[in-house]
Amino acid sequence: MLNSDQTEIDLPPTHPEPESVFSDCGGRAGAGEDAGGLGLCPQNRVAEAGEGVKKDLQHLSREERRRRRRATAKYRTAHATRERIRVEAFNMAFAELRKLLPTLPPDKKLSKIEILRLAICYISYLNHVLDV
Repeated sequence: MLNSDQTEIDLPPTHPEPESVFSDCGGRAGAGEDAGGLGLCPQNRVAEAGEGVKKDLQHLSREERRRRRRATAKYRTAHATRERIRVEAFNMAFAELRKLLPTLPPDKKLSKIEILRLAICYISYLNHVLDV
């Protein structure tokens, strides 16, 4: 099971790594052959490890894959940023609505629910004025 800081790619590979990951691509004699005789560069081994993780994830339900993706730090950071932008836009809309409402004193601090209730009353008043 993954903890909140661990992603699928952070999992250890299922096959043993050779002692030196550069033994097969270092340009020395015997390049192209590693201790396991696979003839793969480290980049290919990482790709193979990633494919193994993908195969392991295929048996998971859609909901479990979604949970694991949402548990990554990158996802949480992006979500927090989107939420911060949403809340700032929400607060700006309340501030603009507040500017349109008459109160005494004019600079009185109102809660969001007070702003909404005052707006309802003010709209009702304006409708009454138009009807008379």
